[in-house]
Amino acid sequence: MVIEGGRPLRGEIPLQGAKNSVLPILAAAVLTGSRCRLRNCPQLRDVDIMLETLRYLGCRAEQQGNTVEVDTAAISRCDIPEEYMRQLRSSVIFLGALVSRCGQADVAYPGGCDLGARPVDYHVAILRQMGVQVEESGGRIVCRSPGRITGVPLSLLFPSVGATETAILAAVLAEGTTTVVHAAREPEIRDLCRFLRCCGARIRTGRDGSLEIEGVAALHGCTFSVMPDRIAAVTYLAAAAVTGGEVRLKGARPAHLTAVLPLLEQTGCRLLLTPDSITLTAPARLRAPGTVCTMPYPGIPTDAGPLLMAMASVADGTTVFVENIFENRFRCAAELCRLGARIRVENRVAVVQGVEQLYAAHVACTDLRGGAALLTAGLCAQGTTVLTGLRHLDRGYQVPEIYLQKLGACVRRRDV
Repeated sequence: MVIEGGRPLRGEIPLQGAKNSVLPILAAAVLTGSRCRLRNCPQLRDVDIMLETLRYLGCRAEQQGNTVEVDTAAISRCDIPEEYMRQLRSSVIFLGALVSRCGQADVAYPGGCDLGARPVDYHVAILRQMGVQVEESGGRIVCRSPGRITGVPLSLLFPSVGATETAILAAVLAEGTTTVVHAAREPEIRDLCRFLRCCGARIRTGRDGSLEIEGVAALHGCTFSVMPDRIAAVTYLAAAAVTGGEVRLKGARPAHLTAVLPLLEQTGCRLLLTPDSITLTAPARLRAPGTVCTMPYPGIPTDAGPLLMAMASVADGTTVFVENIFENRFRCAAELCRLGARIRVENRVAVVQGVEQLYAAHVACTDLRGGAALLTAGLCAQGTTVLTGLRHLDRGYQVPEIYLQKLGACVRRRDV
């Protein structure tokens, strides 16, 4: 991707559907044994992999534009080979769905971005508590349930999004009631629950965020619209901020970004909010927001960290980032420094001293959100930045160059 920096972004774009919502929803479609239609589904490499996996399992799965149709009635197998699992961390979510639907599951260990240890132990422990027999050997996880999964009280040691999703998918067809205490509370979890309720699941959310899931005998298909992508929203807001622009995101929900929006205002950005849009007007010069600590929702999302780091790189003052989820979240820092950023990283802490100007360079995506941070930084760097490793970017962003071009950016892809 070739990026001509220094052009303020101005205009209005719609927000894509949420990657982190649609992936577990696609796995959940296995439970319906029926036909589901998903609207506002982004066109992403991760979605392609999920659809390829569903087809491997014997399901029908097609995408036309931003609509996906899945029919899981004819599922014919319950194993997923390594070639699929290695490409996508979210593929582990098939475990709960397959063992619940078929009574067994056989999957390889998952892959995805190398952000550090993200063990499958939580998933395995949950399934074992629900009566599932689990064996791990040879890089594979094999699950068997002699009958219906049993609903049980579950208390998560950490509000893991993936573990919460596994618990939900295993519980909706289980015998009895499952309660999940310390469940993840991310909007994407709520979206998964909304989808399953549309399919006939009985899921209640307590005031403390706990989940009560009463198992049902069967689910049915439905038509469902995927929520907007809050991390894509942060990405385009950060791009507007570093270029001194003014951008309106149609479809963005401020309620999903209650921890991030005050930080943007601390940098000097002005925000105009409606229930389904965010407009950001950047100042002539950003101010450092001080300290940024990532936390489970409703805290600052870990995925937003690299994007806020790109902003801090060109802000007046020093920003300290404390990452509390993944140990390798700051892999993009070295590439940002190639653009002239001043960043020191020590374990899970990064200190960013803002500079007057970034300068173009050849940089490579290190992971999905790190790639988005480099794209953001390139938009304000002086000169022509070349960004490689776009396979990471394409996992989570639907043709980002097209959306940026609509806002006045000079960015294009070229064949290598």
